[in-house]
Amino acid sequence: MNPLDWPFPPFDLPFLVLLAVVTLAGIARGISGFGTGMIVAPVAGAIYGPQAALAIVVLMDSLPTIPVTLPALRIAVWREVVPVAAGLFVCFPIGVFILVNGDEEVLRWLISLAILACVGVLWSRWTYHGPRNLATSFAVGGVAGTLSGIASVPGPPVIAYWMTAGLPAVLVRANLLSLFFIGEFVALGNLWIAGLFQWEVAMRALIAAPLYFAGIVAGTSAFTRGGERLYRIATFTLILAAAILALPVFDRVFHAAAAALGG
Repeated sequence: MNPLDWPFPPFDLPFLVLLAVVTLAGIARGISGFGTGMIVAPVAGAIYGPQAALAIVVLMDSLPTIPVTLPALRIAVWREVVPVAAGLFVCFPIGVFILVNGDEEVLRWLISLAILACVGVLWSRWTYHGPRNLATSFAVGGVAGTLSGIASVPGPPVIAYWMTAGLPAVLVRANLLSLFFIGEFVALGNLWIAGLFQWEVAMRALIAAPLYFAGIVAGTSAFTRGGERLYRIATFTLILAAAILALPVFDRVFHAAAAALGG
């Protein structure tokens, strides 16, 4: 079949909602260095299913983040990033296996609880006083890799680990951007092997990418002006919103709203 004859995804109400959420996620990514998966994956999962959601997030996130990530690579603390990235690399396939074979609703509850736990840790201003050695960092990366493979939400354990270390916001943001940049290559390879890339999914991601990039540019500008205080406020707000969106009940709310609007 000629690629020019392949069907173009319809711009129906669910897809328009996804595009709006993608733009918001871009702003979040530009401000905080994370948030794409936690914001987009629950919405995309409610509309198209968890496997398509993971592929959309990974494809959409691969190119637009490069301009904002390249400067961060120069200031990231690589002795922190590398062992976490290694754990993510090893455990990402485990997450994909769980995604393909696990119960969807159980997985949604698992992700939501992981995000809520991150909110609790940050809100309480708890500081981790345990070891911050290679083994600990690798373990944190392993949990992040598993969550990333399940639903493209590697952020919660890493955010809690680095933000409780007392690092300045600019370094936490740079570390997160660098880690997730590495994670994109891990995700692309694993999803290709698992056969989760489909034509319609790829087209939806391609259409969403420019809006996502525009959001990243706006968010990066906001971070430059707002600094540390904006970073922490945005972090708490994004994680809490993501935890609510990840709840399985969101599926029913979304589909009820779409039906009421004729979507």
